Amino acid sequence: MDCTRCGACCAFYRVDFHRLDGDDVPGGFVPVAWTLPLNASLLRMRGTDAFPPRCVALFGDLGQSVSCAIYAKRPGPCRELEAGSPACLKARRRYGVSEPPTG
Repeated sequence: MDCTRCGACCAFYRVDFHRLDGDDVPGGFVPVAWTLPLNASLLRMRGTDAFPPRCVALFGDLGQSVSCAIYAKRPGPCRELEAGSPACLKARRRYGVSEPPTG
C-alpha cells in the first residue's frame, strides 16, 4: 500500500488519543495546537470529527498525492493503523481509492 498516494484513513476515522501524548506535556510529541480537548484525559485531532472528516495534518489530494504535516509526531492511532489492514481497506473503499495489484 502506498500511503503517500492514498490518505483515505486520514479522511475517514476520528483520531482520539491520551492527553499525555500532547507536546505541552514533558515527553509528549503531538502538536496540541492541532488538537481539540475532549475531556480531562483525551485529545482529538482537529478535523477528524467534521463531516466529512479530514485531519488538519493531511495535505494533498486523496488517492493522488498526500502527506502528513506531523508524520514523525503523529498520535498512536495513526501509528497503529497499518497499510493494507481491514481498517485501511475500508477507508480506501469509502473514497474509491483502488487497491494496488497483489503479487
